[in-house]
Amino acid sequence: MADNKEEDPETIAPQWYSLIMRVMSKRRTWVCLFVLVYALLLSSSWNFLASILSWYKSQVEVSSSSSSSSFGWPAIYASLLLGAVFGVLSMVAALAVMVPATLVTWITIVVLLYFFGKPKRALVVEGRKITKEIFGVVAKILLKEGNLVAAVCAVLGYFALFRKSNES
Repeated sequence: MADNKEEDPETIAPQWYSLIMRVMSKRRTWVCLFVLVYALLLSSSWNFLASILSWYKSQVEVSSSSSSSSFGWPAIYASLLLGAVFGVLSMVAALAVMVPATLVTWITIVVLLYFFGKPKRALVVEGRKITKEIFGVVAKILLKEGNLVAAVCAVLGYFALFRKSNES
């Protein structure tokens, strides 16, 4: 009877599942995924930035050849788009840093509430309230910082583009 052991669920799992779980449990795997995602973001945003700048150059050429009065508008449009791209990138970067920090903060607060004698049911209710509150604060900070970066990049981009078009 000792030889007739029931198989536990871990041995029933397919080999590929255990391989994936082993690989994903490594820190370097997550670092590689993090770097890969950022490389994809930077690559796609670089292509988008290049297309914005090529559109701007074509608009400047068209406006200089036709000598129209809308000389500064392409610079405004391009700088706003550049600011938006950099704002979104900064929010994604901040989100990648904020998620683990928020998780550690949430765990710390829940553990402290448990140590101070909160009953388990009250702890669940408080945990839900804390989750909503922390998420709200993090989202507000994330939007503020992203909008600030977007505004600064838009203003700097406008002055750089307008100065460049005045020089040429």
